[in-house]
Amino acid sequence: MSKEDDANARHDKVQALIIGAGPAGLMAADALASAGAAVLVVDAMPSVGRKFLMAGKSGLNLTKDEPLASFLSHFHPQSPDLLRALTDFGPDSVQSWARDLGEPIVTGSTARVFPKAMKASPLLRRWLARLNQLGVTFEQRHKWVGWEGDTWLFDTSNGPRRITAEIVVMALGGASWSKLGSDGSWADLFRNKGIETTPFAPANMGVTIRWSPHMTPHFGTPVKGVKLMAGGVETRGEWVVTSQGLEGGGIYELSRALRSLEPATLDLLPDVTLEQISAKLRRPRGKLSISNYLRKMLKLPDISRALLMEWGRPLPVDADLSALIKVLPVPIAGTLPMDGAISTAGGVDWSALNGFELKSRPGTFVAGEMLDWEAPTGGYLITGCLATGRAAGQAAAAKLNF
Repeated sequence: MSKEDDANARHDKVQALIIGAGPAGLMAADALASAGAAVLVVDAMPSVGRKFLMAGKSGLNLTKDEPLASFLSHFHPQSPDLLRALTDFGPDSVQSWARDLGEPIVTGSTARVFPKAMKASPLLRRWLARLNQLGVTFEQRHKWVGWEGDTWLFDTSNGPRRITAEIVVMALGGASWSKLGSDGSWADLFRNKGIETTPFAPANMGVTIRWSPHMTPHFGTPVKGVKLMAGGVETRGEWVVTSQGLEGGGIYELSRALRSLEPATLDLLPDVTLEQISAKLRRPRGKLSISNYLRKMLKLPDISRALLMEWGRPLPVDADLSALIKVLPVPIAGTLPMDGAISTAGGVDWSALNGFELKSRPGTFVAGEMLDWEAPTGGYLITGCLATGRAAGQAAAAKLNF
């Protein structure tokens, strides 16, 4: 902001300022307004909740209905403050919150919880109506560009603006989906002020594979019923073969290990023992091609046989082939670009915080994907954003002595 812009900037004073109108920012606003604070929410985008709405295109998986200990195990790093926030507002609380907003929910066969409408817009409308009733005000097209002491600087559609607030909650997101407002540009501003951050890395991302032409006909094919293992973690979630590599929920569950390029293996027949496979493959092959032989003897789907041929050639025989079917190395070359990832790891380091309050800026709180944590899709991500937003909002309200 130039001196001329600064001289002409509009300057306002508010009680509670929320920067970022995603699920974490909205939940922080809800907590502060419910406590009695006058809340202003600003966001860089033309409308609120854009990433929330994008998540709703696949059904809006709000949470996962599973025991709390199992639920918490999916979050990393295991910060005590993060775990406390999730314990206070976990799967049961998220379901009650949605019902209290008047939005019916359903639980699928894999314990994933969705709004009955299977989209985000009805829930968001009800939530915004509640916030309006609480007196929360919203202003869009406000991009945060820094601070001067207790004054927050914004570039807006109407020119520069300065806002002084008694309390601030920042919920600017991570560094993926820049077109929806999360570009991670705030991290440089934090580092310039000496606030410790962990570098961003893609999470819930696809991985790249250097395919041979043999795989071209299989691009777009889903892979089901196999077990993928990396870094001591395994999943049987579905994923898809693409021209660039592998994508889908089953891949995202192993983000941390795959991002580090830890060795990954595939069990093409997880419900069949090595001994059972070996017994079936001792039967004469006759004139059958190896692919048709595997299809007939083991009922391996086309895509599984294609992956075996791609990653196992030249195929061994007898016991070695049986072992390869159970432990097929997956040659991951890298990850897809961070901006295309569903979420990011990294962010404000927990050592820079007292709870959710910045040590170097008392009265400033941080929530959502700005914080250094990651979790897989499947209801964990949104619950994490809601829980940390609520915790930051409650801490901010306590700072105001509400």
